[in-house]
Amino acid sequence: MVLASLDCLSATLASNYTINILLIRFINKMKRIFFFIFVLALFVACAEDDSFSASSGLRIEFPADTIKLDTVFSRTSSSTYSFWVHNRNNDGVRMTSVYLKRGNQTGFRVNVDGIYLDNSNGSQTNGIEIRKKDSILVFVEITPYETYRNEPESITDNLVFSMESGVEQSVCLQAWAWDAVKMYSSVIEKDSVIESDKPLLVYGDFVVNEGVKLTIRNTTLYFHDGAGLDVRGALYTDNCIMRGDRLDRMFTYLPYDRLSGQWRGIRFYESSDGNILNNTQIRNACQGVVCDSAAFDSENYRLQLYQCVVHNSHGDGIGLTNAHARLEYCQLSNSMGNCLAINGGMVEIVNCTLAQFYPFVGGRGAALYFSNQYAPLYNVICSGSILTGYDDDVVMGYMTSGEQELNYSFDNCLLRTPAVEDEPQHFSNIIWESPNDSIKGKDNFIKVDEDNLDYDFHLDSLSRAVGLGCYR
Repeated sequence: MVLASLDCLSATLASNYTINILLIRFINKMKRIFFFIFVLALFVACAEDDSFSASSGLRIEFPADTIKLDTVFSRTSSSTYSFWVHNRNNDGVRMTSVYLKRGNQTGFRVNVDGIYLDNSNGSQTNGIEIRKKDSILVFVEITPYETYRNEPESITDNLVFSMESGVEQSVCLQAWAWDAVKMYSSVIEKDSVIESDKPLLVYGDFVVNEGVKLTIRNTTLYFHDGAGLDVRGALYTDNCIMRGDRLDRMFTYLPYDRLSGQWRGIRFYESSDGNILNNTQIRNACQGVVCDSAAFDSENYRLQLYQCVVHNSHGDGIGLTNAHARLEYCQLSNSMGNCLAINGGMVEIVNCTLAQFYPFVGGRGAALYFSNQYAPLYNVICSGSILTGYDDDVVMGYMTSGEQELNYSFDNCLLRTPAVEDEPQHFSNIIWESPNDSIKGKDNFIKVDEDNLDYDFHLDSLSRAVGLGCYR
């Protein structure tokens, strides 16, 4: 009985094995059939997608009649701009050629669907296809030639798409070229005056040597990334702007000029003295102004600023160490560090607006910070000024333990800081701004637009600070 059962079991297993082999072979065969059907369907679909027409009624579409690039300094490469060309038809279209109408005469460089329009070959390419309901991407740059004019000049060219039908469509490319005087690691070795109708484009370290006075007036200086002004002698400015050299936009609504940290800023070294900045703007630097520690002189100013703007700094707007300085009718605004940092010395702040509305971090510095940590603080005198910002307290004093008491006074000011009622030697005629006030912080000013990083620190008519600050 046992042997018979084993024989029966073996026969059953053999039969099941045969069935399994046949089943596997059937499944594999069906897989091949389905794969063939899939490939055939894909081929048919692709063949359908690859249908092209030379009908004269077909048109392609551009995002605008004119693709506008920003202003670019002559002989300087622009950023890369891009746009889509759409074929919304039910048939594909072929281009016999895509070319720049003015060839290589304008400085435009174009890449169409990954193919560069070779300027040595008439700035054109052939064989571009756009399948039905599809699009291709176009990239545009420009390095404009000299215009020999003081003002920006418009440069235009047409990018022409010539189709198999003989129809030609074009999109206008437009940029503005601006001639600039380029300065590469310049060193001022004798008393000099710079006055220029053209902008100065500064690369590297712009140095004023010790014992030398540089006067800059009626001039705009554009500093490239990493560049800065190092003053070892003396600097006098009048009616100047110093800012980064990016003239384009990060987004359509956001010029790079509204972003901090684009150049190093101005640094006054220990040997520098007798510096006067008048009616000067310093924008979007890493450190707006840095004044190194030097021997203190109570009789003479190391630095004076009159009607100046230091705005949008990645570090401190102005950092003074053991300096005798005077700021009058100045706007110091929007610093990731402190708008004004005083480390010892003597500083007079007269009719100034210190507005701390730096938008990007919660740990921004104060509108005013003063300390005797690194040098004796002889005095901070603040009168007729506005000190406000986002935070509940934007006026910070720090005293090192065991050192002399801080010497400071605020008179006839608006201060966003907890009220101090019992220190008449430090505070008199103060408007204490509280987070609970109906008009406070940014409400004092005409415009504080965080979305577009756009600011105007002239006073709103409802502000309690009317009659104070730099724009009275």
